[in-house]
Amino acid sequence: MKKIAIGGGQGFWGDSPDAAIHMIRKADIQYLACDYLAELTLSIMARQKIKDPSKGFAPDFVTRLLKEVGREAFEKKIRLITNAGGMNVQGCVDSIKSWAEGEKLSGYKIGYVTGDDIKEKIPKLISDGWEFPSMDTAGSDDTNGVSFEKIKDKIYNCNAYIGHEQIQKCIADGADTVITGRAADSALFLAPFAHEFGWADDDWDNLARGIMAGHLLECGGQGAGGNFMYDWRSVPDMVHLGFPIAELTEDSFEITKAPDCGGLITEQSVKEQFLYEVLDPSNYYTPDVNVDLSHATITQKGENRVSVAGIRGKKRPDTIKLCVGYHKGWKTVSMLSFAWPDAYEKAQYCSEVIMKKMKERGMKADDVHISFIGLDALHLGVADKSPETIARLNECVMRIAVFSEDKNECAKIIPEISPMQLNGPQGASFFGGRAHVQEVMALYPTVIPREALKVESHILTV
Repeated sequence: MKKIAIGGGQGFWGDSPDAAIHMIRKADIQYLACDYLAELTLSIMARQKIKDPSKGFAPDFVTRLLKEVGREAFEKKIRLITNAGGMNVQGCVDSIKSWAEGEKLSGYKIGYVTGDDIKEKIPKLISDGWEFPSMDTAGSDDTNGVSFEKIKDKIYNCNAYIGHEQIQKCIADGADTVITGRAADSALFLAPFAHEFGWADDDWDNLARGIMAGHLLECGGQGAGGNFMYDWRSVPDMVHLGFPIAELTEDSFEITKAPDCGGLITEQSVKEQFLYEVLDPSNYYTPDVNVDLSHATITQKGENRVSVAGIRGKKRPDTIKLCVGYHKGWKTVSMLSFAWPDAYEKAQYCSEVIMKKMKERGMKADDVHISFIGLDALHLGVADKSPETIARLNECVMRIAVFSEDKNECAKIIPEISPMQLNGPQGASFFGGRAHVQEVMALYPTVIPREALKVESHILTV
């Protein structure tokens, strides 16, 4: 019976390539898919491209992964699929072409998919009456003061979450590597399964299986014991953490990992990733299929091998998710650390002194957030702030974050932090260096009609 194995080689831009390299060298896989894009990654890439048109993609796909094992993958016929193209798919293709030419890989085929970047289409969609409803406030009267009308002149990027079809076409056309922009994470994995098994575009149950295989792999190490809430102490050899591999036949679906590496594949580790970012288990919307995993089963089949079954699919949605990144304003983040005794009390008093100074300086901030690292910076209002806990603190870091749409207002607090080392409670020391005003990029998630997209595949042969 035909079996296809795909490795999940990357969880985000900046993730370690070690597990992907190990899979290419040691695992029995036919494909490796690498997800580089989180929501605001595209905005960062868009800013890079504005400053330098040659940038705007994830160069480490080439400089770290291809440089290390690209030739080996080509010789083993392991095909690579990635959304590392980000905001500059052509730039990424050019970089891969230069690498392949340097390796003298004559006949190397680079497939690439365009059409996710629709920023230039926004005026036409507005004139056609499309309202760009916010996914954050769907069904709510609270818009947090954010509407598409208010941000439309501040946009960096507008990228649609495209599906698997044109990725699959690149594979069918013989691509050794396929590059996309904002393809949905799981579509990178669905495409090779659909190609290999010949699934139709309305074979909802099989498409749903392929999507969930991708979903279990798209976050890299998180699917194999990384970020493991159930029992992180039980994860072996995190120094050499392996990433998950999906093995599918026409009637089976199993998750495993490469030999000779760390990490684990168990019912618990798979379940944590299975429900990650799903929201409604009976309606997990993707551009390719609406997945129903509410009756799925996850069963341990052996050491580092788990079987997944019971996944069903329904007709795909008529709209496509659109990731809109925009300029929201400015921020400064200032910190001072305080030592025992009375670390929290001194940090709190210092923050009060600084904010009184800011009132005297007339700072007009849109938002100020004060927290104390070591006590409530992560857990906020539910943190344990009992007298006993506070008394035990060996150290505490005062953190003041200021947000304003006016860059100058954010800058007012900066010169007031350092003097508190000598002008405030004893035991303070500068932490993290002098603050700088930083731009705040925000995400406006919305949807657009599927027919607004024109997604195309291309092949470049070296």
